[in-house]
Amino acid sequence: MRDYSLTGPENKLAQEKGLATADWYISPIPRQRLKELMKRKDGPAIRDTIIMFAWLIGTGMLAYYAWGTWWAIPAFAIYGISYASMADSRWHECGHGTAFKTPWMNDVLYQIASFMDLRPPTPWRWSHARHHTDTYIVGRDPEIAMTRPPVWRIIFGEIIHIYGGTRDLKSVITHCFGRLTAAEKDYVPVSEFRKAVWISRIWALILLGFITWSILIGSILPLMFVGLPTFYGPILLLLVGLAQHLGLREDVLDHRLNTRTIYINPFFRFLYWNMNYHIEHHMFPMVPYHALPALHEELKFDYPAPSPSLWAALKEVIAALMKQKNDPSYVVDRPLPATANPYYYGA
Repeated sequence: MRDYSLTGPENKLAQEKGLATADWYISPIPRQRLKELMKRKDGPAIRDTIIMFAWLIGTGMLAYYAWGTWWAIPAFAIYGISYASMADSRWHECGHGTAFKTPWMNDVLYQIASFMDLRPPTPWRWSHARHHTDTYIVGRDPEIAMTRPPVWRIIFGEIIHIYGGTRDLKSVITHCFGRLTAAEKDYVPVSEFRKAVWISRIWALILLGFITWSILIGSILPLMFVGLPTFYGPILLLLVGLAQHLGLREDVLDHRLNTRTIYINPFFRFLYWNMNYHIEHHMFPMVPYHALPALHEELKFDYPAPSPSLWAALKEVIAALMKQKNDPSYVVDRPLPATANPYYYGA
C-alpha cells in the first residue's frame, strides 16, 4: 500500500512528478459569466444562517423535552445529524470566504461551525487549501478520505466519527501544549501556529465547562447538545463525504477524473449548502454556494453525467472499494459527453 501521509516519500515523489501545486484543467466558460457567478452576497447566507439556527433550536427543544423517553432517540438523531451536517457545510464555505460578502461574517460563522464539528479552525483552513491545490494527490492532500486498498474498519468507525474525531481532539490537546502535529506543520504557515494554539486553549476551556456541567447535574444532557453531536450525528456527513471522491482517480490534474457531482433532494442540498455540485466547486472554488446550481448548468456540456442520487453514487463507491480491496489500481472513469474536452491526466 502507498504511504498516504504527508511526511512520507510520496510527498517528495509528487513534487518530482510535477503534481504538487500544478496547473489543473479548467472548463471553458465566458469570463463575464464567471465574473457574475463569482459575485458574493450577504443576503443568501444571512437567510440560511438564520434558518440553520432556528432549525437547531427547534429540533434541540424537541430533543430536550423528549429526554428520558424513547422519543429522545429520533429527536436527538434529527438534531445531531442536522448539527453535524450544517456545521460541516458552513465550516467549508466560510473557510473559502465565499458564503458572505462581508469578511467578518465569514470568519464568525467559520469559527462557530469549526467548534461545532470540533475541527481546529486554523489547521483545517490550511488543510483544505492544500486539498484544493493538490486534490487527491497522494502524499500531498491531507483530506484523502480512504487509502487503496480501503480499510473498512475506518469507514465503519467514522459512523460515530471515532477516527477523525479522536484525531481532531488529539490535535486540540497537542495545540494546548504549544505544539502542532507533524502533518499540520507541512501545510500550516509558521505565522499561524500561535493562533492555532490559543484557539485550542479556548476550546478546551469551553469543553471542560460542559463536562463539568454534566458532572454537576449527573447527566450527559449538556454534552448531547454540544460536543457529542460531532460523534453521534455524522452519518449524513459521512455518506456525502465518501461520495465526493472515492473510487475515482488519484494523481491526476482534472477534477472531472477525481470528483463527483451528485443530484440530491432540496433538503439535503440545504444542509449541505450545494456542495453536491462538487466538480464545479473544485474547478471554481471562488463561486459561492448559492451560485453552484447555475454554474452546473453552464458546464454540463464539459462534465460527465452527475450521479442521479446519493444512493447511486454510494453504490458506485462501494463497488469500487470492494474491487480496490483486491486490485488497488482499479478506478472508475466516467464517460464524457460528445461536447466535452478530453480528460487531462497531467504529469
